[in-house]
Amino acid sequence: MSRLKALPWREAILNDRTHETGHGRREIRRMKICTVRPDLPFPHAAQAIQVKRRRTDRRTGKTTIATIYVVTSLPRGRITDAQLAAVIRGHWSVEALHHIREDASRVRTGTAPRIMAGLRNLAIGLARLIGWTNIAAATDHYRSHPADGLQLLGFTT
Repeated sequence: MSRLKALPWREAILNDRTHETGHGRREIRRMKICTVRPDLPFPHAAQAIQVKRRRTDRRTGKTTIATIYVVTSLPRGRITDAQLAAVIRGHWSVEALHHIREDASRVRTGTAPRIMAGLRNLAIGLARLIGWTNIAAATDHYRSHPADGLQLLGFTT
């Protein structure tokens, strides 16, 4: 990690910048790309990427800044900078889904965690099957309207 931080990020140009508003916050993401040096401990790496995320809570006004580093074997020019930023953002979505499925669970003993993960996978799959693209929104909806979920499963209330 320190070797990635030590790359010449100040001299690197800004390759992509996105603004997003939602969930009560405003987020700006900036992406810079450096060619990987041979001394990095990633044998197939072609590019190193720095993403700085500035997030402001619109209710409190509190701003947080996070910097992440990404290494990829994808050669420069294979996809556009905007596509690369979208791939990185998509990975964060996978991590958020993993958090919903497992990390946020309070079930910790016996086979219950595995069973709950299976049930969550089933619920996520069903939500996607009927057209939900935002799993958090689907979860909120069915938590507030459990009869809708029962009706989907063929149970009447």
